[in-house]
Amino acid sequence: MHLLIPAAGIGRRMGSDRNKLFLSLRSQPLLSWTLLAAEASQQISWIGIIAQPSDWLDIKEILANVSLTKPTQLIAGGATRQESVYNGLQALPSDAKQVLIHDGARCLATPELLDRCAQEIRHCSGLIAAVPVKDTIKVVDAARNIQSTPERQHLWAAQTPQAFDVAKLKQCHEEARRQAWEVTDDAALFEKCGLTVKIVEGEETNLKLTTPVDLAIAEFILQQRLQNVTTR
Repeated sequence: MHLLIPAAGIGRRMGSDRNKLFLSLRSQPLLSWTLLAAEASQQISWIGIIAQPSDWLDIKEILANVSLTKPTQLIAGGATRQESVYNGLQALPSDAKQVLIHDGARCLATPELLDRCAQEIRHCSGLIAAVPVKDTIKVVDAARNIQSTPERQHLWAAQTPQAFDVAKLKQCHEEARRQAWEVTDDAALFEKCGLTVKIVEGEETNLKLTTPVDLAIAEFILQQRLQNVTTR
């Protein structure tokens, strides 16, 4: 299974003026944890890291330190996540039939979650990892007045990995370029093209690290995981 890791962003909400994936989490860059999960996955056989060329030197140093055994390719990122994924799709090996797309900032995803998504995409054309929403959600207008309250049992919080049939996702991206669509994830492109996207149960700990608070929570989660391993 082929994996694309969008890693081209700047961590402004993290209070950083550089790629947040270079920030340290338990003495390792965030990107290292994402790569270690991909390395431990039984299903992933190829990794593409989509990043700005100005970051490639730092990423090569990270790759040397984590000692990946799987083929890994650096791919130039675009101005948006959507452009970056488009570039990643063009760089996939010609034999890629399905692809996992996993945000580098979700560095707590487990190899088991990657494997579940990789196995399930063989039986459908599109899926995302997601978890049921716990909070009551309010739909508001521009003045922040509540307009409606959706039933919570129908609401799921989207995560990554997301996985797709490569040929269909490429077609969706080409249509988006023609129509000038701008979306925040690839599942939205599938939806706009009338294609079905399934849900695979995600992980509560599969956080997207965006703020310093997220970083502190991630430290705690990794500490708990380490304690669980040592007490077995």
